[in-house]
Amino acid sequence: MARTPVLHTLRVRVLPESQRRTLDALAADLTLRSGDSRSKKSAFWSMLVLSAVIAGAGVLADSTATVIGAMIIAPLSTPIMGIALGVVMGRRTGSGWFVLGGAVMVMIVGVLFAAVPVADVDLLDNSQVAGRTSPGMLDLVAAIATGLAGAVALARRDVAAVLPGVAIAISLVPPLVVTGICLGHGEPELALGAGLLFASNLLALVLAGVVTFAALGYSRHEHAARRPARGSRLVLGALFVLVAVPLAGNTALAVAIAAWSHRIETVTQAWLDESPGAQVTDVRFASLTAFVSIRHPAPLPTTRTLMDDLEEVLPPGVTVVLDTTRGREVRLGTTAGGGG
Repeated sequence: MARTPVLHTLRVRVLPESQRRTLDALAADLTLRSGDSRSKKSAFWSMLVLSAVIAGAGVLADSTATVIGAMIIAPLSTPIMGIALGVVMGRRTGSGWFVLGGAVMVMIVGVLFAAVPVADVDLLDNSQVAGRTSPGMLDLVAAIATGLAGAVALARRDVAAVLPGVAIAISLVPPLVVTGICLGHGEPELALGAGLLFASNLLALVLAGVVTFAALGYSRHEHAARRPARGSRLVLGALFVLVAVPLAGNTALAVAIAAWSHRIETVTQAWLDESPGAQVTDVRFASLTAFVSIRHPAPLPTTRTLMDDLEEVLPPGVTVVLDTTRGREVRLGTTAGGGG
C-alpha cells in the first residue's frame, strides 16, 4: 500500500489539518438548498442577473475590463463546485438545477442584448466574441488548473483571498452571454463555439473539484460516502471526453488556419509584386472564409492569376475575399483543391 503514505503526505502539504475546513462548513457554502436557502437563492439569482447584464454590456462594448468585472461577481462557480462535492459525498445537492437554470437565464440575457439597436456590430471584429467562439485544448488545460486551484482554496481557511482570481481565470458567464448574442444575431456556428467553451469549463471545474475533494479526504469523512459513485464518475469521464474531442479538433483547425494564412500572405504578396507599392496588411479567417486585406496605390493585376496560385496551396472549400484599401471587397472564389 505504497500509495497511501504518498497521498497522505500530499494531502497534508496541500491542506494542513490546521487549515482544513470541515465538510459541514464546505457543504454549507456550496449547497444553495442548505441553511438559509431563501437568502442564498436570492443572492445567487440577483448577482447572476447583474453579472449577465454587465457581461452583455462589456461584450458589445468590446471592453475587457467590464467583462472581467462580470466574471468577479458571477456566482455560477458555487453550484458547479457543489456538483463536485455532491459526487464525492454520493449525495444529491440540487446544484445541477441551479447551473442549468442559471445558464439558460444568462443566454436569454445575451439574446435580449442582441436585440438592442446599438448591438448591430460585426461579431467577428469584436475581440470579446472572437476570443470565445473557437476554444481549444489550452482552454481546457487552463480550466482544469483553475478548478484545482478553486477546490483547494475552498477547502482551506487561509487562502480564500485567491477566489476572486479564480473567478477571473475561469470563463463562465461571458461565453454564455456570447452564446445568446450570437443566437440573437442568427449565428448558430459562433454560438456553438461559445457554448462549447462554457461546457468545457463546466466539466473541467467539476472533474477538478471531484479529484481535489476526494484526494483531500472529504470522501472518507464520517458523514460522507466512502467514494464517489462509479456511475457518476463514468458519466463525468464520458462527458469530458465528449468535450475534449471537438476542442482538440478546434486546436488542429487553428494550427491549420495559421499555416493557410501564411501561405495566402506569401502567394498574395508575390502576386502584388507586379503592382509597385502594394502589400498585404492582414489575413484573417471567419470560419472557412479568408479575408485578405491589401493596400495598393496602383491598379491590381488580374485576380484570376491569384486564385489559380492559391488553388495550389490551399485545401478545397476555402473561400478567398480581397479587402482593398479603396473600400471594395472582391470575392475571388472557393478553392476546389490542389493544396493542403
